[in-house]
Amino acid sequence: MSTALSHLFRLLIARLGLLLVSGDSRDAEILALRHQILLLQRQIDRPRFTPTDRTILAMLSRAFDRRRLSQVMLIVKPATVIGWHRRLVARRWTHPPQPRTGRPPTATELRRLVLRLDSENPNWGYRRIHGEIRRLGHRIAASTVWKILREAGREPTPNRTGPSWSEFIASQAHALVATDFFCVGTVTLRRFHVLFFIEVDTRRVHLAGITTNPTGAWTTQAARNLLMGYDKAVRFVIRDGAGQYTRSFDHVFAAIGGTVITIPPGAPRSNAFAERWVRTVRHELLDRTLIWNQRQLRRLLDEFIEHHNEHRPHRSLNQRSPNDQADKPEFEPATPIHRATTCAGLLNEYRPAA
Repeated sequence: MSTALSHLFRLLIARLGLLLVSGDSRDAEILALRHQILLLQRQIDRPRFTPTDRTILAMLSRAFDRRRLSQVMLIVKPATVIGWHRRLVARRWTHPPQPRTGRPPTATELRRLVLRLDSENPNWGYRRIHGEIRRLGHRIAASTVWKILREAGREPTPNRTGPSWSEFIASQAHALVATDFFCVGTVTLRRFHVLFFIEVDTRRVHLAGITTNPTGAWTTQAARNLLMGYDKAVRFVIRDGAGQYTRSFDHVFAAIGGTVITIPPGAPRSNAFAERWVRTVRHELLDRTLIWNQRQLRRLLDEFIEHHNEHRPHRSLNQRSPNDQADKPEFEPATPIHRATTCAGLLNEYRPAA
């Protein structure tokens, strides 16, 4: 091994001697630079190149034959320099990205209008909404309306089989009456059946009758008696499928242009307004007293219904009573408040002093 090293050292000395004899200082300068690079390579594991360094080396590599790059480039691999050169050429001939052009985004106000029309018109499809928006002077595509509804979780083509039960109730509330029975047990274990009607729009309640034997004929006659002093139009009457409601009962309302709707079996929520009033009268009156006879029951129910229609506030009516046509006038906080009792002292009513 020492013989080979000594032979290599003699060759190197001979090469240096020839350079000195020939007097070509450029070759000696190149050897000196290369030897200094070798020294630096032994001290630096991996040199770092700036973009300028890569550009300079890539441009200089064009002056050499690629077969000699391994002899010229000492601190980087020839493939690395070639890659730098390819990227340099690609950047030279690559055009900057052009701004994207196309359909502008839909204005926020227009999106809100689409959703508003959909909310206020549940039976409209996206085509109908699109036509209404175009009629208002806005330029928008039907596909854009469809996309806005889908992104908002709405159905662009709603079911057109008919309104839901709640929508039907809301649209016909002004001429809609609900009816039902509820039972009251007395101290002497007698059972009374109470028939009542409630106006859906005003929540006004009418007591139709009290009996121990609610036959079909009795129920029909109670409906006739109610309509004799009833001055509002009745378009629909909601009832359950109890046997007391016979065809003659339905004919009473058909004679004045009304239609009787029978709710499905076992679905009390379909007659929710009547069911809710039954709960109210039980909670506020019947569960707080003992009933002895029909006369007492009639008197208590008359007073409670008067209290319900004239005084009791309702959330659905903006905290007004059914018979209130407008909001009550405001009084000073110092105005005296008087209390009155009704229903045998079970309920209190408060009124400002005159």
